[in-house]
Amino acid sequence: MAKRDYYEVLGVSRRASGDEIKKSFRRLARELHPDVNAHDPEAEEKFKAAAEAYEVLSDSGRRRTYDQLGHDGLRAGGWSSETAGFSSIQDIFQTFFGDAFGGGFSRGPAAGGDVLVGVEVSLRDVLDGTGREVSFEAISVCEHCHGNGAEPGTPIHACERCEGTGQVQEQMRSVFGQVVRAMPCNVCGGDGRLAETPCETCSGAGRVADERTWEIDVPAGIEDGQRIRISGAGHAGDPGARQGDLYVEVSVEADDRFIRQGTEIVTRLDVPVTTAMLGGELTVPTLEGELTVEIPAGSQHGEVLRLPGMGLPPLRGSGRGDQHVVVELLVPRDLGDDEQELARRLDESLGARESATSPRTD
Repeated sequence: MAKRDYYEVLGVSRRASGDEIKKSFRRLARELHPDVNAHDPEAEEKFKAAAEAYEVLSDSGRRRTYDQLGHDGLRAGGWSSETAGFSSIQDIFQTFFGDAFGGGFSRGPAAGGDVLVGVEVSLRDVLDGTGREVSFEAISVCEHCHGNGAEPGTPIHACERCEGTGQVQEQMRSVFGQVVRAMPCNVCGGDGRLAETPCETCSGAGRVADERTWEIDVPAGIEDGQRIRISGAGHAGDPGARQGDLYVEVSVEADDRFIRQGTEIVTRLDVPVTTAMLGGELTVPTLEGELTVEIPAGSQHGEVLRLPGMGLPPLRGSGRGDQHVVVELLVPRDLGDDEQELARRLDESLGARESATSPRTD
């Protein structure tokens, strides 16, 4: 794919001065900072393109070659974006803005990670809420050494590699000359200290993986797939950093008797044809057990009977939704001779009645 014109990338003219080029790049660098442009998945690539353009146009020799021969001329001269002085976005921001720019490049202690577990509850549990015990594995501070990584009673010395600072400096080439970049010490891991005798329990890591058990409250009205957050119950972080959180994802078991629609529930009830015709009483399942309901005479297939306040509560708030009972006519099969005769007589009677009550059209 052909590269874009470097002047176009930086938004400057071909007669732009070095100060104008630098000013334009600094503006783009701030606009395309990952923390500012988290919504744009292409922000990082745009930023790299701007950095590449600046590397070329800020150097008088490279700029002259580019003006005369373009991208091919730079490649022929041995320059490419892979040999540029900046090895990462962090290097660029460190060079231009230092640590004061903030954002995603903080070198503070890392917070602990979050943990996700799942629990299953019944639809009946959703009515009143319930408690659950969840078990999960998480990283904890080693109780034997209290997180310092040293066997109790043994000394801890400052790291000789970084002299106790937790950071080492690395020099690298850039268009500005030699740039010094601070990095976490690879010997002490950025802690600045080393245990003379590593802890026997955690091997000097200061952290151990263990099994935890947590009691959680599942609130009434919770929906399938919703999560409960328990702050500080996740993985332990670096010393001085916050602990991660525990997230409990709730699954609501399907119940063949009910269809849930928010706080409303729907039940299908088989009603014999004779009961639908004459009316009567039938029992219907509810979240609180069987309930006797009145079937009005003349009930039709698909009609809905409403049971106020027999549904589910909202997650936040008071009251309950309704239960809706859908009438489904139950037609008998394999009628005996006597039953068929009765059905025919009933059909004739109903047909005669319909004929008598129908308006004449002649």
